[in-house]
Amino acid sequence: MQGQSTSFREAFASLKAAQKGHARGAPAYSVYVNRRIGRVLAAFAHTRGWSPNQVTAISAAHTFVGIALIVALPPSWWSGLLIGVLLALGYAWDSADGQVARLRGGGSVAGEWLDHFVDAAKLSLLHLAVLVGLWLHTPLRDNAWLLVPLVFSATSTVTFFGMLLNDLLKASRSVASTHSRGGGTLLRSTVLLPTDFGVVCLIFLLWGWTEGFIVLYALLAFAALAFLALASVKWFREMKSL
Repeated sequence: MQGQSTSFREAFASLKAAQKGHARGAPAYSVYVNRRIGRVLAAFAHTRGWSPNQVTAISAAHTFVGIALIVALPPSWWSGLLIGVLLALGYAWDSADGQVARLRGGGSVAGEWLDHFVDAAKLSLLHLAVLVGLWLHTPLRDNAWLLVPLVFSATSTVTFFGMLLNDLLKASRSVASTHSRGGGTLLRSTVLLPTDFGVVCLIFLLWGWTEGFIVLYALLAFAALAFLALASVKWFREMKSL
């Protein structure tokens, strides 16, 4: 398809018809909310003639502005709303770049690298920004609660690295990716919801309520750590079987 000559309706219908099943490890928000918002954004971007890399840049702009505001703005209902919306939009545009690539007939190695590079940066920087924001603007300064963002940052980074390494090693041996499509179920996606990056984005709607935010944030950090502990055992067994 040529981006400029395709209508929004045609692009959206094409994406919807080509939609495959979701990966086994994909949690509910990513599958049932974020991907659908991303489909709308991808169809719009395609009608504007934007490339996947341009869409990735838009995603990064939303995300990193949101992260910067965590540090810059004191917690309040309106700053939390602004941050949450920016992060959620950044995540939706992140889903859109791959869908734009599909509409254009496929992506590039450079585009895939850029997408993963931005993802790695946001996963680590987001939680470090939470640490700095809590230290600068809340009564939690010099409190043990500040260890939670450090744990969350390390957990997110290691999990992301583990998933990429799994796919790299499997691909080198012509084995199906960990994220192969078609294996997910509604029950599994719902159970994995606490590990969803989209939920992490939305929790910033509570940024102005420090006590509630840190408790729920800590629960998400614990869920992420538990997932990593269980997944690492599974991944190691898969590597031994290769």
